[in-house]
Amino acid sequence: MCIVFIAWRVHPDYPLVVAANRDEFHARPTAPAAFWTEAPDVLAGRDLEAGGSWMGITRGGRFAALTNFRDPAQVRNGAPSRGTLVSGFLIGNAAPDAYLEQIAVVGRQCNGYNILLGDGESLWWSSNVSGESKALPPGVYGVSNHLLDTPWPKVGAGKTALSAAIDELPHEHGLFELLRDASIHPDEELPRTGVPLDWERLLSAAFVNSPTYGTRSSTILIRDSAGRVVFDEQTWLPGALRGPRRRYRLLPAS
Repeated sequence: MCIVFIAWRVHPDYPLVVAANRDEFHARPTAPAAFWTEAPDVLAGRDLEAGGSWMGITRGGRFAALTNFRDPAQVRNGAPSRGTLVSGFLIGNAAPDAYLEQIAVVGRQCNGYNILLGDGESLWWSSNVSGESKALPPGVYGVSNHLLDTPWPKVGAGKTALSAAIDELPHEHGLFELLRDASIHPDEELPRTGVPLDWERLLSAAFVNSPTYGTRSSTILIRDSAGRVVFDEQTWLPGALRGPRRRYRLLPAS
């Protein structure tokens, strides 16, 4: 997952609204969002190469999402899969803060990441790069491949668009539109993360499109005040061609 926008307890009727893009090499094997056979309450996609997931939810209201921290100089080959941190939370029952304590040791062994964890009562963000973990107050947040709310152009633009889109709920058009923003930002506004300039340009868009690498899926998650959830995933093929779309409705666990 390369960019996640969240409105947490901003709208009185929809306390959790998430809009997220997962960017990856097109050749990397991936399973789309579905309920897991071995964990029937979990709805998430799967990384079929390293295991785990990048974003998911459960019937009981648990939520997790992860983005990588972009710093090629610090990448360690053979590090544990970051995606298993997402699946571990979804399958388990620990509160977000307790889970972050549980994964502290293995988290330091992973390559850089941000993780967002929620259980309906609280929403937490943590990064193994900064070493921070904190409960988030109500607000609109964005995280890409740096830290929470780092003012990259696409993060700021997406947060502004999300603030407008939540006023249109339950209509999702504005949420998907902000995820389709393919704007390439000026060189002087780009971060310097250690990748070549042509890649900084490519990755400056919220929706990434290149022959070998790009946005593989756009996901909308909306939880209302009664605990009902809409989980809508649009997959993308090389060339930004639309792939299958999957829409799920989850009712509160009885």
